[in-house]
Amino acid sequence: MKILKVTDPAFKRYGRVVENVDFSGLVEELKKTPVPEGVVYEPSVEALEAQPVMEELSRVVYGEMPIQIGYCNGHNTMLNALEYHRDSEINVAAKDAVLMLGLQTDVEEDHTYDTSRVEAFLVPAGTAVEVYATTLHYAPCHVTEEGFQVAVVLPRGTNYPLKGSHTKVEDAQCGAGVSNEDAMLTAVNKWLIGHAEGGLDAGSFLGLKGKNLCLTEEN
Repeated sequence: MKILKVTDPAFKRYGRVVENVDFSGLVEELKKTPVPEGVVYEPSVEALEAQPVMEELSRVVYGEMPIQIGYCNGHNTMLNALEYHRDSEINVAAKDAVLMLGLQTDVEEDHTYDTSRVEAFLVPAGTAVEVYATTLHYAPCHVTEEGFQVAVVLPRGTNYPLKGSHTKVEDAQCGAGVSNEDAMLTAVNKWLIGHAEGGLDAGSFLGLKGKNLCLTEEN
């Protein structure tokens, strides 16, 4: 599929390049984290949060909100799913990575989404981007066989296990979609729209229509 750069004007619908924060120390620490054959996500990593940028991100980017810094590393070329939060997410690349993105405003009333609307953007190594709350996103894709290493900054508590009871997908099903957004909540502050070929956990909402996009194939 076509890959644009995050400096392309088309990216402005989805986010921005963060240029007013020094991420160099975080990038060097991120390079020490493991890169598996699959994909691994850790929401909070002590060594990353010990970097001076932790305080600066909380103060300058998140307006003094409590935050967490983790990582998403590995090898991946597939879309598989799209998720969103109620806030922006900062992604910092230690290796070149590609983000497949969509707009929450293009989600249908039954919470399904057509994957033909997805666009791909290259985040060069050393670059940080803010992915807006209205942007659909999921695991990055690798550019080289070395895989990807991406730091993930979010408000504290995001992506941790849910504690309360929520609507089940089967109870909210209406055709291919769901009638209640609550059925899409899979973790704290994480609403997920999965693809039937995405290998997701049983009970996930499979509302992505169209191809399970692959970075190395034409749409």
